[in-house]
Amino acid sequence: MDYSAANAQLWNVVIQLGYIAGMLLLANYLRQISGTIRKSMMPVAVMGGFLLLALKYTGLIDLDQQFMEILTYHGIALGFIAMSLRVPKKREKGTESKIGFRSGAVIVSTYMVQGVTGLIITMGLAYTVMPDLFRASGLLLPMGYGQGPGQANNIGTTYEALGFEGGRSFGLSIAAAGYIVACIVGVVILNVLRKKGMIKVHEEAGREVYDAEFFNGRNEIPVSESVDKLSVQLAMIILVYFATYLVTHGITSGISALSEGLAGTVNTLLWGFNFIIGSALAILLRAVLEKLRKKGMVRRQYQNNYLLNRLSGAFFDMMIVAGIASINVEDIRGLILPFVLLAVAGAVVTWLHLKKVCKAVYSDYYYEGLISMFGMLTGTISSGVLLLREIDPGLETPAANNLITGSSFGILLGAPVLVLVGLAPKSGLMCFVTLVLAAVYMVILDVIIFRVGRGRQNNKNGTEKEKRKGTEK
Repeated sequence: MDYSAANAQLWNVVIQLGYIAGMLLLANYLRQISGTIRKSMMPVAVMGGFLLLALKYTGLIDLDQQFMEILTYHGIALGFIAMSLRVPKKREKGTESKIGFRSGAVIVSTYMVQGVTGLIITMGLAYTVMPDLFRASGLLLPMGYGQGPGQANNIGTTYEALGFEGGRSFGLSIAAAGYIVACIVGVVILNVLRKKGMIKVHEEAGREVYDAEFFNGRNEIPVSESVDKLSVQLAMIILVYFATYLVTHGITSGISALSEGLAGTVNTLLWGFNFIIGSALAILLRAVLEKLRKKGMVRRQYQNNYLLNRLSGAFFDMMIVAGIASINVEDIRGLILPFVLLAVAGAVVTWLHLKKVCKAVYSDYYYEGLISMFGMLTGTISSGVLLLREIDPGLETPAANNLITGSSFGILLGAPVLVLVGLAPKSGLMCFVTLVLAAVYMVILDVIIFRVGRGRQNNKNGTEKEKRKGTEK
């Protein structure tokens, strides 16, 4: 085997990771020496990503686009698997399933808001100044903002086959704009909230002194025996991800055997949301280990929350840099008017809608829930996490896990979205029908969100009143 630089396949991974690592360290250095950058609250990973993007377009480095996309894809799953393996505190147990449905309703109702807004814009343009515009193209707003570049690419390609020239590039450009909105507008929002004293950011809240239990829980395996403790954490993460591949492959193969038509729609969705399957398997492994430990079959706790937090943070940082660097500016060319209108309107309506519904769902950690959902529903889960880590660096609130559990329920609640996406391009009338149906479904989901929230608050108030009466007696 040739081990020299002539073997591009051998050294490409090292070279590409070297670019990412270099930009990450450079961004961190710039943040340390510049008070202006620190006050801007621009996350180091975001800055590193844009530095790498700039180097790519100046031609100073030869960035492997495919490698960056691969790293972004796998980084999401690995980061959330690491998070899901963490041993929850007693107060956290049982909360995931309770909040999951409500988070899913928040996610899908935001899809509907984006879809209605997008259709109003593109239909309005098609009937006025741009008669040749593909009317259903407005539905690429929830695909790009709400579901990310994968679905934007898939639906855009489908619409391109139905007559929307440049549909794939338009969808990807919306997704790229959404990611920029999440990173830049999200940071601006964080600055505004900080100046108003509504939130504390990492550097203001991260000066605590931790005791030994923070780094090493009770009855855990030793730091280093015949195998290093960090190696055990990595082994569990990779094993779960391998199981994720096997399970997803098995499910998609089974669907393909049953129906090729169904497989064409569902299989892509399953592979695109493989981090949900990975998180579910990680939670399952966590439960199995806990059960075995209670029965005495396993004497030690293998997970270390501190190391798992650090690993998830590292996966997310690398993924964010790679994700931003993989943006293709060329996708934004063409269809400038609908693109700008959709990008701006999408950001505004997403923020306004989330401000309303998140108060009902995340009353105990409103800003963490709001910021993380805004990041995800304009960009991807990774951008939701990066914004959240500025105000919740240890991911101690349930907000990060809500992104996972909410996405799981979102797949079920979002099933009508696939019907609407297929219905809209059939004709102008069907496009209008889709608009009405999306608006109706949005109202239904919002009613569910607020009724559930009101019922929970009433129960809480009722309990407090009973306690006060008991005290008075």
